[in-house]
Amino acid sequence: MVIAVLRLILIAFLVYVALLALRIFAGIKRIKRAARPRPAAEPRGAMVKDEVCGTYVPRDEAVTEVRDGVERYFCSEECRRRSRTS
Repeated sequence: MVIAVLRLILIAFLVYVALLALRIFAGIKRIKRAARPRPAAEPRGAMVKDEVCGTYVPRDEAVTEVRDGVERYFCSEECRRRSRTS
């Protein structure tokens, strides 16, 4: 009788360990799947460098100014104003 109870406890313990190992394995698979790099966002056009602060901005969003026949690009009106004073 005692042996039957011990056997039942051993079987329950082995089932518990097997289910725990299965949950851990499934969790590792989920982590690996989430760690895959996502595709990069589509480029929004050519990037231009602000000559005052060095920030790169998309050309279509940059503040522009033509000075001495050269088109200059800025990230903001503030940088454009600073460029005029220097």
